[in-house]
Amino acid sequence: MTLELPPRFTFAQFKRVNPIPPDTLWELVYARNADAIKVKRLPAALGNLQSIFEATFRLANQVGFGAMTLRDLSQAAGLSMGGLYGYLQSKDALAAMIEDVIRHIGHEIPNWFERDTLSPLERVDSSVRAHVFLSELLQPWFYFVFMESRVLGAEQRKVARAADVDFQGALTKQIARIDGIEDGRQAFLLSAHLQGVAQDWHVKRWKYKAEKISVDEFADSLSALVTARLSPRVHQ
Repeated sequence: MTLELPPRFTFAQFKRVNPIPPDTLWELVYARNADAIKVKRLPAALGNLQSIFEATFRLANQVGFGAMTLRDLSQAAGLSMGGLYGYLQSKDALAAMIEDVIRHIGHEIPNWFERDTLSPLERVDSSVRAHVFLSELLQPWFYFVFMESRVLGAEQRKVARAADVDFQGALTKQIARIDGIEDGRQAFLLSAHLQGVAQDWHVKRWKYKAEKISVDEFADSLSALVTARLSPRVHQ
């Protein structure tokens, strides 16, 4: 699907058409993990998934995901251990669900802007803006994948890295279409730089809050960076 948004759309404009709104995120989690979730009564399952993930993010911030136990989680989520096992069997499974959401988002964002009415530069800019705006709406999810993946096992760390790499890979392909980009290595490095700046919004939000910088102001500044570095006029 593509999103009918103008170039340099605002946060408010994005929220009106966002295909992954926070209040329906539990439906996405359930659908993508239906085979592993034993609870089949959808209303109850969605409510409990919300409790589980919100409790996970609270505990991860308080004691760290590595120190959190499933018993801690069951108590914080208001579920028995048996009830919790209806949704996940281990902390790795829980982390995998979170990482899967972010990987899915990273895969989908560039597709939203594959419209003939947008130039290659506008597609890159729109993808980066959407990434920032989604990380504002889903900050605990993005922050978890960035900060907590280091305490996971080796195999699980690979999954977490894939969530990061998928979006950069798609961004690299978009950048490579812009006139003046010399080769794939340059596109890769530029996409890495842009993604790193975008991630700063959800990783160090306190820094921008202290300066009273809004998400729109941050996105506009990032758009100016995209234009300055990637505009075909720069390379002529």
